[in-house]
Amino acid sequence: MTEKKEVDYNEKKDIRDNAFLAAIGYIWILCFIPLFLKRNSKFAQFHAKQGLILFIVEIIGWLVFWIPLIGWLLFLAILVLAIMGIMNSLQGIWWEMPYLGKYAKKINL
Repeated sequence: MTEKKEVDYNEKKDIRDNAFLAAIGYIWILCFIPLFLKRNSKFAQFHAKQGLILFIVEIIGWLVFWIPLIGWLLFLAILVLAIMGIMNSLQGIWWEMPYLGKYAKKINL
């Protein structure tokens, strides 16, 4: 069972105002846009940091993508995570990526 977190007015406004930029954070190198332009938005920063981790995995993945089965599966996994991140951020959900989300929490910018 998941607990619903009560959101205050400022947090709702932050989500509403920055959902689009948070979604952009999952698109390859565009993760730097919300990281640097929306420094005071917790929602945009949360999703942009996950996008940054995904971007780093993509760069490392370029070495593996050419391997027939393993590379294709890695590419598909990255694509699915990016699409899920975009969808959740546009809906205003604080979604943590499986496996990679814990690394995003460690980023302090």
